[in-house]
Amino acid sequence: MLIKQNLINFKKQLKKNISLVAVSKTKPISDIQEAYNAGQRNFGENKIQEMVNKYEVLPKDIQWHMIGHLQRNKVKYMAHFVNLIHGVDSFKTLKEIDKQAKKHNRVINCLLQARIAQEETKFGLTFEEIEQIVASSEFQSLKNIKLVGLMGMASFTEDKEQIAKEFDSLKVFFDKLITNKPLTLNFQFSTLSMGMSDDYQIAIKKGSNMIRVGSAIFGARNYIA
Repeated sequence: MLIKQNLINFKKQLKKNISLVAVSKTKPISDIQEAYNAGQRNFGENKIQEMVNKYEVLPKDIQWHMIGHLQRNKVKYMAHFVNLIHGVDSFKTLKEIDKQAKKHNRVINCLLQARIAQEETKFGLTFEEIEQIVASSEFQSLKNIKLVGLMGMASFTEDKEQIAKEFDSLKVFFDKLITNKPLTLNFQFSTLSMGMSDDYQIAIKKGSNMIRVGSAIFGARNYIA
């Protein structure tokens, strides 16, 4: 019942236009089922095999989000069910998702990951690279993916001004793309995924409409080998 109460308390903070992805990585089936019973439908995993295992035993109306760094050779394992892939950080990966989605006669929703953090270890595309992708004729030829927005992760720092600045830069760029790029079948921007457990409040103030939160719902993370 604790997970249910946590969800209720957390959702009270959110406006209706904010989508909540419950980060269920490392969490047991029982915890996810409890959150599901409380009305949660969007769950985020960062390891494909773990997500596949959970997909196979949990209700099929769950919308699974791949939130971790994505290796192209593993896309095929989730292409038949994944709802949204958050961390697409190369055009080669986007093409692989399109290829695997076509095999299942699906269109897979994707977010391009923008590199907004100052840390060199963060994955992601520059704003210029994103503009080049969406303007390319090769992108227009992809029929089994749909770009629905952008995702960005701020620097891991206690400097809230820096975090706010990084989120703000992504929101400005997001709005610019929507203004300058006509909507097409595979370009339907509406989602700006920014903010996790430590910085979601800043992200929402800066325009995020999708946040990824785990510990506030499930409690402390379970670490596994």
